[in-house]
Amino acid sequence: MELKIAVAGLGLIGGSLAKALKKYTGCKVTGFDRDSKVLKAALESGAIDGAGNDESLRVADVLYLCLYPQGDIDFINGHLSSVKKKCIVTDTCGIKSSIFPALSRAAEKNGFTYVGGHPMAGKEKSGFAASDAELFKGASYILVPGNAPKSAVGLLKDIALSIGFGGTVETTPGEHDRMIAFTSQLPHVLACAYVMSPQCPKHKGFSAGSYHDVSRVARINEDMWTELFIDNKKALVEELDTLTGSIAEIRDAVAGSDAQKLRELLRKARIIKERLGE
Repeated sequence: MELKIAVAGLGLIGGSLAKALKKYTGCKVTGFDRDSKVLKAALESGAIDGAGNDESLRVADVLYLCLYPQGDIDFINGHLSSVKKKCIVTDTCGIKSSIFPALSRAAEKNGFTYVGGHPMAGKEKSGFAASDAELFKGASYILVPGNAPKSAVGLLKDIALSIGFGGTVETTPGEHDRMIAFTSQLPHVLACAYVMSPQCPKHKGFSAGSYHDVSRVARINEDMWTELFIDNKKALVEELDTLTGSIAEIRDAVAGSDAQKLRELLRKARIIKERLGE
């Protein structure tokens, strides 16, 4: 596979994409980042072949937008005249409610192809320094095609599989955001709320796997996740209401020493997980 690929934003995801593309494909990769030190590190590490500019956009076959949602929109709007007509533009944002309609309109108006994307991979650390060519090994890659041609979706699938993704899923913007509220955003909220306990600073010596499993993603990028949470507030608030309702049921059973009710709730949870084969 020999394509010209541009990556806008060389943080954890963008940097990992660039590194994986260079390691596992024959693609030529150019990178954009507002931090000159990040660009220097990416060049020196071999993650990119060159710093991105208008000329590299004019020849790019694929453009990966790896900024925050509004940052991706601003990048496209600032480079509309440079993105070639046959380019496939895709994003890596965790929410599609704002970015999908904005980039779909831009694509229709300016002649490029837009396919929403979301690599289901990450770390509790951020930035280019944390990026890793192996980040996507076995992960799921979500695609939101909209009206994009099958050939464009197929190419993005092929790229994803070539850099280590375990499989791809196609969905709509609405279904994507509903599911991500549950699978990704809610665990981050839970982790943050959990470590706000006054007991957290004293956990060492008293904690094991359970503590680390629940708290790991509390090392959060507050700027990015604030934007993502608010962009998806309807779906996220619905999930939070469901969670707090379930916690209240367990809390009331414990407070009332209602062993039968508590046992029923815990059994219900166990059965759900067992039926999922997890």
